Parts: sequence; C-alpha cells; structure tokens
Amino acid sequence: MTEAFAGIPKIHYEGPESKNPLAFKHYNPVEEVDGKTMAEHLRFSVAYWHAFRNGCADPFGGPTRLMPWDDGSDSVENAQNRARAAFEFFEKLGVGFYCFHDRDVAPEGATLAESNANLDAVVKVLKEEQERTGIKLLWGTACLFANPRFMHGASTSPNADVFAFSAAQVAKAMEVTHELGGLGYVFWGGREGYKSLLNTDLGRELDHMARFMRMAVDYKKQIGFTGQFYIEPKPKEPTKHQYDFDSATCHGFLTANGLDGDFKLNIEANHATLAGHTFQHELEFAASVGLLGSVDANRGDPQLGWDTDQFPTDIYDTTAAMLTILKNGGFTTGGLNFDAHVARESFEPVDLFYAHIGGMDAFARGLKAASAIRADGLIDDFVTQRYASWDASIGADIEAGNVGFAELSQYMLDKGDSDPNISGRVEYLENILNEYI
Repeated sequence: MTEAFAGIPKIHYEGPESKNPLAFKHYNPVEEVDGKTMAEHLRFSVAYWHAFRNGCADPFGGPTRLMPWDDGSDSVENAQNRARAAFEFFEKLGVGFYCFHDRDVAPEGATLAESNANLDAVVKVLKEEQERTGIKLLWGTACLFANPRFMHGASTSPNADVFAFSAAQVAKAMEVTHELGGLGYVFWGGREGYKSLLNTDLGRELDHMARFMRMAVDYKKQIGFTGQFYIEPKPKEPTKHQYDFDSATCHGFLTANGLDGDFKLNIEANHATLAGHTFQHELEFAASVGLLGSVDANRGDPQLGWDTDQFPTDIYDTTAAMLTILKNGGFTTGGLNFDAHVARESFEPVDLFYAHIGGMDAFARGLKAASAIRADGLIDDFVTQRYASWDASIGADIEAGNVGFAELSQYMLDKGDSDPNISGRVEYLENILNEYI
C-alpha cells in the first residue's frame, strides 16, 4: 500500500522557538514532569471516527475532506486499507493509543452475522498493525445510534428485539476489544433518552438500561476481559434529554443500581459545555466520587447549542483539566482521546496533523503549568487554610459523626455566634493562575 500521507514526515519536538507547523513546540514525549514523561502523563489517543470516517458533512452540505486512503466504498478491503492508513497517521503523529466504534472500523452487513464477519476481517489488520507499531487500543465501543433500528434507543428501546440486538452487538464489540488488548470499553448512550415524555415510560427505560449494564458486567467476566468500563456523560443531542446527562446524573444512576464499583466515567469537554458546566467541573465531580477514568479531549462553542467537537486550544481549559487529573493521581487505564474533527474548511490531509499537533501542544502546556502550580503550593495551601476549621475542635467532631443537632445547638448557645468568615480571594487565586499560563 502506498503512503496515505505522502510527504509528511514523523512529527518531532523542536521547542517553542520553532516556526515549523509540523513540529511540536511544547509536547516533548520524553521530557519528565513530576517523575513521569509527558507521554506517560498525557496518553494521547486518536479518535478513529473523526480522524478517518468524518468527512465533515453538515446539514447544509456534503463532505469536504480529501481522504485519499478511502475509495468511498463499504467494502471490507477498503476498511482494511483505511486501518493501515490510520496507523500510518498514528505513527507519524507519535501517539500511543487510538479508540474506535465497531462500525467505524468495519462496514455493517445485512445481518448481524455478516457484520461480525466484517469486523473480524478488519480486526485482523488492526491486530497486525498494533503488533507492528506497538500502538495500543485505549478503548473500544459499539455504535448503537446510527442504524435506524436505534431510532427509539438501544438498551432503552420500547422494542425488546432492539434491546437484544444491542446486547449482541455490544458483546461482539467487547470481544474484539478484548482480542486487541483494549484497556477499556466505553458506553455512550447516543439515543438512550427521550424526545417526548408523552410516549415514554421513563422509569421502565432506566430499569432496562441498568439491566443492560449488569449483563455487560457479567459478560465481561465471562470472556475474561479485565479492561475498565466507562460511561460517557452527555445531556442532549441527538435526544432531547439523555439519561447520562452529566457526571452527577451518572453517579446517581450507577450508585442506585449497584454499578459504581464496575464503572468509571469518560468525561468529554464539549459534553460539559452542553450540560451547562465547565470541563473542570465535570472532571472535579467525577474525581470527588472516585469515578474519573478517561477524557475525551476537545472543546465546544458556548455560543452554539450542539456538539461542535473542536480541537482543544484553550490553555486555561487544559491547565484546569491537568490540575484535576494530577490531583487525582493521573491516568491508569484512561487517557486523553482527541474526540475532535477538523473544521469543514480544513479539508486537506495535512490539516489533520495541524489539528492534533495543536491539541497535543495545548495539553503539554497545561501539564507544565499545572505541575508548576502544584509545586508552588499557593492555591493548595489557600484551600487548606480555608477549610482549617474542619480540622480540629467542632469541625473535626462533625466530620467524625460525633455530634448531632442537639450538641451543635448547645455549642452555639455557649459560644454565642460563629467565628467571622475569611475572604475567598477569588481574584487573588485567578491572578496566581495567570502567572503560570
């Protein structure tokens, strides 16, 4: 097979003074930060669906991207050639991981058996390419939203046959993820929600979704897959309301159904925007309840009400994200997956490199800034002092569960009034952040 990205060399680190657009200015994979290399910290992954299947069509026009590795057919041979082109890109970019949906990598057949056979044929090539390059599968997932059968949902469909088909498709996707040594498996409920409550038994649908997840946990054990399960929160689009609305909603669902020990969350920046949250909020909440697992690294446009899936370039966002990730101990099975596509106007193959280079440099800068902020300790020290009243005396007794309303009432009757508050110093802390960016 000829080169898909002919004339584009392997991307190297050249430093912040470089003017080469096909070089990293800040991401140096071997540079150590807090005892680990940047590559170990950031664990960059390419999203197969956006990088190699998304032609950048929109509701007002067809695809614009030039993808010379793709002949436009739904043949297995074309899918295999596309997989080889993808690994050429991964190698030249210098990432260690990739992610896919089952229907991204292999064409859907007329029957489930044909779809499975198609997938097996392409997985054979993926496995060969992984062994050749050392690049790993960060996570796999199943596309349970594109085919018309999923118009009412997958695990939450009112049609029991669709539930059964979804289970069979996920089972196969889990099997190939396991075969490829995938480090995790993601559940994104693309149509697990409702358009109208007039035709929806919400309680029954949530029960069915929980039953589906329990079946998946059972099957994971049955096939010996040890990778991490993730749920990816998203509030809306394509449904009006999705059952995995945000991190807090997912936490409530998992806890209520006894699944919190089996799942973590895959947090996407753009989905946080759609939920009315910041990226950092979603990361912080997930971390606070022990569910932060992996990240879809992109950004949305707060002025637009849909999933724009732009590449991350905001250093404030990447710094805030890395502050939370470092505080949480860093990634184990997860990583930073670029769930982002090039702009519709950026249609040449080289633009795919420019986009990923920018995102990788942005997160490298965020990592370095976050590490320096943590080493300085001013923000952490301030937060510690702000909550100092909880570390001794009555605060410690409250946290230990040694007092109730009766004891607290007597405490305040004896004391007369609470101690004065101290300033939250919001602007001071923002100024500190600015010093490192």
